[in-house]
This record gives sequence, C-alpha cells and structure tokens, in this order.
Amino acid sequence: LTIRLIQGRCKDVMLNFKSLMFFLSFYPQLHSNMDRGDGNVKYILTGDGVGSLFLIDENSGDIHATKRLDREERAIYTLHAKVVDKRTNKTLEADTEFNIKIHDINDNEPKFSKDIYFSSVPEMSDVGTSVIQVTATDADDQTYGNSAKLVYSILQGQPYFSVDSDNGTIRTALPNMDRETKENYQVVIQAKDMAGQMGGLSGTTTVSITLSDENDSPPRFANHTFRLSTLESAEVGAAIGRIKANDADVGRNAEMQYSIVDRDGQDIFTIITDQNTQEGIIRVKKQLDYERKKTFSFKVEVTNTYLDPRFMYSPNPPFKDDAMVRVTIEDVDEPPVFSRNPYIIEVHEDTAAGSFVGVVSAKDLDADNNPVKYSIDRHTDLERLFNIDSVNGTITTLKALDREMSKWHNISVVATEISNPRQTTRVPVFIRVLDVNDNAPEFAMYYETFLCENVKSGQLIQTISAVDTDEPLVGHKFVFSMSFSNPNFTIIDNEDNTARIITRRGGFSQREMNTYLLPVVISDNDYPIQSSTSTLTVNVCACDSRGNVQSCNTEALLSAGLSTGALVAILLCVIILLMIVVLFAALRRQQRKKEPLIISKEDVRDNVVSYNDEGGGEEDTQAFDIGTLRNPEVMDANKLRRDIIPEMLFPFGRTSPIKDNADVRDFIHGRLHENDSDPTAPPYDSLATYAYEGSGSLAESLSSLESGATEGDQEYDYLSNWGPPFKKLADMYIGKDTERET
Repeated sequence: LTIRLIQGRCKDVMLNFKSLMFFLSFYPQLHSNMDRGDGNVKYILTGDGVGSLFLIDENSGDIHATKRLDREERAIYTLHAKVVDKRTNKTLEADTEFNIKIHDINDNEPKFSKDIYFSSVPEMSDVGTSVIQVTATDADDQTYGNSAKLVYSILQGQPYFSVDSDNGTIRTALPNMDRETKENYQVVIQAKDMAGQMGGLSGTTTVSITLSDENDSPPRFANHTFRLSTLESAEVGAAIGRIKANDADVGRNAEMQYSIVDRDGQDIFTIITDQNTQEGIIRVKKQLDYERKKTFSFKVEVTNTYLDPRFMYSPNPPFKDDAMVRVTIEDVDEPPVFSRNPYIIEVHEDTAAGSFVGVVSAKDLDADNNPVKYSIDRHTDLERLFNIDSVNGTITTLKALDREMSKWHNISVVATEISNPRQTTRVPVFIRVLDVNDNAPEFAMYYETFLCENVKSGQLIQTISAVDTDEPLVGHKFVFSMSFSNPNFTIIDNEDNTARIITRRGGFSQREMNTYLLPVVISDNDYPIQSSTSTLTVNVCACDSRGNVQSCNTEALLSAGLSTGALVAILLCVIILLMIVVLFAALRRQQRKKEPLIISKEDVRDNVVSYNDEGGGEEDTQAFDIGTLRNPEVMDANKLRRDIIPEMLFPFGRTSPIKDNADVRDFIHGRLHENDSDPTAPPYDSLATYAYEGSGSLAESLSSLESGATEGDQEYDYLSNWGPPFKKLADMYIGKDTERET
C-alpha cells in the first residue's frame, strides 16, 4: 500500500503504514498496488474520527478533513485502512493501522491557575527574600518549537519586588521595607510564550503582597508629662488614672508593660496594663494622707512585652520610653484620729468617786484642725462608772470600783468634730482595776466538825483552810490564831495556809455540853493587813471504840424520845387535820353563797315580778308601782297586789310627796350604806334599778301614773278590739266593770 502526499513536496513516498505518521498540513492519499486504475478497487477507512473528522474518497483513496483540527483537544488519531474489490467485495489488501499526528501551531496563550494571588512577607526583610512562586501553563506542544516556552516578567510592583523569568518566583527587591510606612502592595506578573519573542502570546495575574508585622517599632509616649489627681480617701487598690503609650506595631508586637521607676512612686502607687486598650492603670498601693504629702512625682517606663533581638540593638533610639506622672492629693474632711489605739489604763480599786483615771487625746488632722469633743458610749458603760471631760478627754470615776466585782472595764470613747458632728471616731479604752487588800480572808468552806466523847488530849479533830478574794503580787499567806485562850482546843498554824484544830483535854460528854463554838482569827500578810474571825462549830458525838461516830446531839435526843416512825405518824395526822379544816371552811363559804339575795320584806325590789304575758301598754300602770320610789314613807296599805284581779281599778289619788319627805336619792344612798356596813352580807353581785325623776315641781307629775280618777272615768271596751295578745287584760277590766254594774 502506497501513500501519496498530495500537498507539500508532492513526491510519492512508499512507507509502511504501521510506522507512518502524517501531518494535517498535507492531504494524504492511499494507493494500493492492486489498483489497476480500472475503477474496480474500493478504499475503506475506519478508526478515530472517521465520518466526523476524516472522509476518504473510495475510488481515489484521498483522505480529507471535514473541519479544523485542534491539537490541544487531540494530538493523535489512530486509523485503519483496507482495499476491497467493488465487484466481489473481496479484500484485496489486509486491514492496516496507521496514526495521524496533528501538527502544533502557537494558538494558546499562557494561563495562570489563579486570577489573584495573596501572600505576605515580613517587613524589614533582606533583598531577595522569596515571597511566592506563580506558575502559568501553555496548552501548546512543549516539545515542538517555542510555542509553550514561557518567560515571566513584572509589569507592576517595581522597584519593591522582582520575578524570576524562568520559574516565576517573586522576591523582595528593596531593603528595609517598613510595614508602618506601607503595608500592602499589588504586583502584576506576565507570562509570555515563544520564549518572549515578538508575536508570542501572553497572560497576566495579580499578586497581593502584605508586609507582616515585626516588632521593629518601640512604644512611644505622645505626651511625656501626665497630671492626675485623687482624693486622699481613695481606698487601697483604687484606680486614680490612666496613661497611654503608642506602638505602631500590631497584635502581639504592640503589647506593652508599664513600670514605676522612682522609689517615691513605687511605695505609694502601682501600675498595671489594661490588656484590651494597652493603657497603664495607676492604682493606690498605700493609704494616702493629704496632711503628710500633697503631691507625688514619679517616672513611668514603658517597654514591649515581647522583644525581637534583631531590633533591640539597631541604630534607632532605645527600645523603651518614659514619662513623668504628677499626682495631686485632694483634701477630704476626715474624722479625728486618736493618739493611741487602744488605750490601756490602770486604776486602783480603792479610788474614790470623781478620781482621775486617765486621758485620751484625739486630733483633727485636716488643714482646718477643727476642735474635738469627747463622750463615752453608754452602751459600753451601762453601770455609768466613768465620766469623761468633753473638752480635754480626762476620764474620771463616777462610782467606787471593786476589783472583786470586775477586774476589767472596757468602754468606748467617741471623738466628734464640733463643726461636723458626722465625723466621729471610736477608740476602745481598757481600764484595769488594780487590787487593793480590802477583803479579809475567811474559811474556804463550811466545816462540820465532830468530836468523840472518848477523844484524847492532843488529838487532831479538824484541818481548816482559808480563801481571800484579793490577789496580792506575792501570793496569799494566811495566819491562823484564836482570839482568846481556850481550855478545850488549840490551833496550830501549818504555815501553808492551813491550820490544825487539836484537843487540849479528853473526857468530853454530850450531857455536859454537846456543842462548842471555837472562834478562829484568820489574817493575811498584805498591806493593810486584813483579818476576820470565823466560828468553827464542834459537835460532841458518841463514838465506838474505833472512833466511828454513832450518834450526835440531835440524833441522841430523837433516840431518847420518839422514834422516827412515831414522828412521821404525828406529821401525817397534822396534815389530815389541816385538810379537814380547809374543807369545812370551803363548805361553809359555799352555803353562805346560797342565801337569798333579798331578805327584807320591806325591800322595794320585791315589787319586780317576772311575767311571760305581754303587758297592757301605757295604761297598765299597776304592774309596778313606783310611788314608793318617789316617797319611801308611803303606807304599805296603799300597795296593790299584782297576782290577783284588783278590787278597784285605781286607788284614790294621793297627794304628791311633800318637800320634807325623803327623796329617792336619799333612799338609794341609805340602802347602799346599809349593805356596805353589814358585815354578815355576802359579797354577792346584784343589780337594783331605780327610776329617779327628781323631787318634783309645783305642777306635779305630768304622766298618767298616780293620776286621780273615779271608777267611771274610763271605758275599757276597746281592749277587746286589740286582738288575742290583750285578751286576758280585757277580761280583767271589762269583767270587773260588769260585776260592779250588777
């Protein structure tokens, strides 16, 4: 099989299909030795792109491309060709494979992987420090010509940066680039093919370069003098002001720390750094006092927290800065201050009332030096034992002190500014009462001494000791003695604050004397010497041969008389008799309470009668005759009974009481006097009600009571019309009238 090159150097070339490569700048033609030119041979082409990219003339074997080929899409196509007989369709040439390689032309420009690159480089970097490498690619064939040979160049960013023309590495081109001067740079890089020759294609990209911060800038105070002020009452730890230094660096490199350099400021103030604002906060370290010092001046130094050794020894000024701080203390009205706190004063207990105890002193340390008055907080001196002079602070006693009652007195003295009573100060005053030998010693306890009848002379019967409420500096030393010589007993001082009682004879007898009183004199050795006489009671008892007490005087009397059981029986009988007497008195009192309240028949209270029936109204005047109240001397014969039908409706009219008759007031007073003076009257509570209208007038009473009338003055038939409640009343009056008529 022969391939004839139609275009180019039109020369017939006989090649082996398996190793032949064609370039599409020519149009190849297939020719078979079996083709006689008689038109009986047919060429058939199969493989990649046949029908869509490649077509073959089956008669001549010419191969044509149907559209423009792009090597960047596909560089090699593999095809298969064979020759058949048109008439018999018999294969004349076996299937042969051949490759078509697309010849490259410079039709693609270089392209970068990113439109914009971001990178950073430390400020103050040396020249040639690598920043970033940018790479472009060219789709053209790198093995054929210079279509894909790229050259890099910098279009923008000089003179700060440069680029390596071969590999696209960007480097710094200037020394000491300062971030604080310029931080961001825009660099434009170009990549051009054809080795940078004329006519080559190119592509560009932008690189954003940021100078990263280095600690190359020291902190600096914008103002080297700061003036602050604070009240002298500022508490320890309170902030009084802030100072600020500036650092052009950022982040960690801008962190600062402040310190006070001068000793004058270090003792009174301290400074810390606010981590959020990098300000120096000045705080009070020691309590301020306007009266002692009004102003403070000290130097504050600032440095970076993290230092870079590369820049510490640069030609620049020292890597720190300082400033002067002046603090002015403002005066505050403060309470008075005592010269001591607390006061401890000693006074003897024999000090008389009004005696001097001690002096307290307080002073207003403010510039005004206001006068001060003193007083005692009476809540701390409830017994009012002390007094204080309000002007000079002298403490005196109001009462005599007794150390044995209280050894210490703790009072509070208050100092107050006269011009400003709200400014007060309290100080404790501890008053110690010193001991004075003003108490005599006495027996340490009550001694019950028993003496056997068969005791011998010189025998110990009791050991005694003493106590003293005083407290001498050298300790107690008691001396025991007898006020007079005693023939029965003697006392021996042991010289250790105890003494022994010794018998001087034997043969004691209960019958002769069962009790001996032995006066013992006890003295101390303090000044002035105090002594007392205590009586020791010695009971004579009956003892056995071994000296054990069997019975003493009281028990002996009991044994000689009645036994214990008999005494108990007598005591029970007495208790029973007392209970009987009390019970009898209670019964007697109860019987007296049951006596009737009204005894005398003459008592006007017997006119009060209780009825369950309704009365007859105003005209029924006979239910209660108050005539007696108006005139107690009225005759009993004139009284009408209320439990039977009256014989006559009204009594004859009686005259009004004369002025000389007893008034109801006198009657009541008389009754009251009788009951008060009656010793036999029980203390019953009773209520007696009297209607008192006074002594009357010349016109006499205007009421219907006691009105004189005859039997025919009134008619009572109307009572029957009042209904059932008045039926009984109607029967009484109307029935009586009927009987009279008969």
